[in-house]
Order: sequence, then structure tokens, then C-alpha cells
Amino acid sequence: MGIFKKREVIIDEKSIEDPLLRAIIGYSEIDRKSALEIPVVSSSVDLICNTFAMIPFKLYEETTNDDKKVTKEVDDDRVRIINDDTTDKLDGFQFKKAICEDYLLGKGGYAYIKKIGNNFKGLFYTEDKYITINKNNDPIYKSYDILVNGNTYKDYQFIKLLRNTKDGASGIGLTNEISRALQTAYKRLLYDYDLAVTGGSRKGFIKTNKKLDEKGIEKLKTAWENYYSGTANTVVLNDGMEFQEASNTSRENEINEKNITFNSEIKDIFHIGNSYDDFIKNSIMPIATAFATALNRDFLLEKEKKSYYFAPDTKELFKGSLKERYEAYQIAIKNGFKTRNEIRYMEDDDAIKGLDMINLGLGDVLLNAETGEIYTPNTNKLVKMGENYTENAQNSQENVQNFKNTEDLSQKGINTLGNEKVAKIEENDAKKGGEKNESRS
Repeated sequence: MGIFKKREVIIDEKSIEDPLLRAIIGYSEIDRKSALEIPVVSSSVDLICNTFAMIPFKLYEETTNDDKKVTKEVDDDRVRIINDDTTDKLDGFQFKKAICEDYLLGKGGYAYIKKIGNNFKGLFYTEDKYITINKNNDPIYKSYDILVNGNTYKDYQFIKLLRNTKDGASGIGLTNEISRALQTAYKRLLYDYDLAVTGGSRKGFIKTNKKLDEKGIEKLKTAWENYYSGTANTVVLNDGMEFQEASNTSRENEINEKNITFNSEIKDIFHIGNSYDDFIKNSIMPIATAFATALNRDFLLEKEKKSYYFAPDTKELFKGSLKERYEAYQIAIKNGFKTRNEIRYMEDDDAIKGLDMINLGLGDVLLNAETGEIYTPNTNKLVKMGENYTENAQNSQENVQNFKNTEDLSQKGINTLGNEKVAKIEENDAKKGGEKNESRS
């Protein structure tokens, strides 16, 4: 037996009145449920996930025609699966919102790809808590399998939306990345909850010069607990007992200031800026790009990856108010990169015949992008781009030569007229000189 004995201090957590102190003593990693109880975290996650879920993802095909790249939208069942009917119990909006929340707070967003042969049939969202990663130990040639309830799947059988991943199998959620900060905020939330439950009653101590027996202590504790729980309005102190308030006003003020600072820091962590454009650019677009990249990797056939790709359609996010949209449409039409029918399509209006012209400026010269025809309203002429080029060029050269000839003739005419004027002046001067000589004589 050693000389020094280890002293054990046992603290009953239930006996600690202050929940903030109790939370500190009983520290553990914060889970998603507790993190979402923090108002600023819940609102930030909800805002980001709802905004992301609004984005439709479309499939495009890129081809080369006459050494020019041509991109067109492809009508495919996979687009419907992503945006509308996943064939799972979750629809497209719910699916994207759920996978985004797992991306932010969990190990990542996962969705099983239902596939029959080369045909994609559905996307089945799988909560990250059911996902187990079984990976090899090679840091270069990484490989892994995905286990769900004991069943083993290949990595390419799942869409994986991962945040801050190092292995391509799982990511790091904010509950792990800023666990201490979230835990501290959660403790402050418990502290505020305790003040609300007790009606804001101050903590304090009971002082007495008399020694109470165990029965008296139990009665006093019961009366005090009933008072703080709201089931009793008064506590009667016997003679010789005195309540001494534990002043913590300065600490409460400090906690309020930290709450304000924490709210601002959380918005910075989620990249929620002061403007809407900054929010879309810094918070939403990275997630949308990551999801499109995941789709391009596992939701396309190998032979399709050379020319097909998924991309987010963010037009809905940037529509803005009615006035802002119409002003933007006016600029697009005026500068010739949108037709009026394209604008009508964006506003869910029917196309009108004759409004597929592109405004080229130069006195309202209009180009039909499909036929290549150019129409000039001022001259009421319709010509096709590229035709009669040689004839037009020859005519242009003839016009230039005619202009030069005209210019030469004009110059000759000016010279001839000048010479005639000089001779006339000299003749007049000679006549005037003869008249003067006659008058003198």
C-alpha cells in the first residue's frame, strides 16, 4: 500500500443548480440535434438548404459543329429524377434539402443510385448515420466500400456530397469542425433557459447561525426548488436564516455580448453575407457546384462523360423584383444576347411568332439565329449571311473606285474653276488699268 492515497472527488451533476456549470462539467461532443437547437445555427442551415433545394439541375450536351462548340439542353429522365420524382419517398426538393443538411452538419450527403443495366431509375436518399465507410490504408490509391445496415456497396453506387473531404469517402461537418464553439453556445442557451424557467430569479445562498437537521434541510431544499420551478411564489425563512444574493450582473452582460458576437461568427462560418448576391456566390454556389460535380461523376455513363454534363440553373435565384427583371431583360435584348421569346420563356409566357430575332443595333438590324437571315427594316431587305459575298465585295470595290474617280474629277474641276477665276481677275485688272491711263491723258 502506497504512502500517498489518491483522493477522489465525486460531484453529483444533478445537485448543481447552475445548468451552465453543469454543462461544463458534463462536456461531450455536441450532436446535430443539440446544434440545431441554437437559433442562429438552425436559421442559417434552413436558409442554405432551402435555397439550394430551389435550384433545378439540368443535363447538357456539348458538341462541335464547324469548329464551333454548341451546347444544348437534353431532355432526360435523370433530370426529372433529380428535380421532381426521385422514385424514393422524398421528392426532388426534399431530397436536395436533406442531402444539403447532411453536407453541412454530418459526414456528408449520400444517395443510392438505382440502376438497371445502363438505365438510371432513381435516387434514394440515405441518412449519413446509417453510412459506414470501409476504406483501404493506401494514401495514394484510395479505395473504399460503403456499408449500409451490413450490406456492402461500391462507391460508384452512391451520389456523395462531401464537405472538406480528404479521402472522397466522407467529409467533416460543422458539428465536428467547430464543436467547441457550438457547445459553448449551447451552454449559454441552457443558461438562458434556466433564467426563463425560474422567472429570472437571482441565484444566492442561505445563511444561518443555526445548524439544521437533515429533515429541515430537505424541507428547505424542496421549498426552494418549488420556488425556482414556478410551482410556489414564496419561500418562508425561519428566524436566523438570511438569503444572500449571488450577484452576476456583469457576467450576464458578458454573456449577452458573446451571444451577439457568436451570431455574427456563425453567419460568417456559413458565408451568409450582408447582400443577397454575396450569399448566393459564397454560400450556395460552392454547394451547387459540388453537387453537379458528384452527378457528373456517378450519374452519367462512362461513354457520356466526354460530351454530357450536369449544371445548376440559377436563373430563378437571380430573378429579383419585377422592375429589376424587366430592366435586365431590356439590357439583354438591346445588346443582342437574348431574344424576346427567350425572355418570354423565362417568364413562363408563350412564344410569339417573329420574336426570335436578335437585335444587332446599327439601326435595328435583326438576325434570325436559326436561319442566319439578316433583316434591315430601314431598307426592307432580307439577306442571308454569307451569300453574295463576292458580288458584294466586288460592288464595294467598284464603289470605292468610283468614289476615287469622282474625287479626281472634282479636284480637276476645282483646279479648272480656279484657273478661270484667276484669268478673269487678270483681265479685269487690265481693263481697269487702261481706263486710268485714258483719264490721265
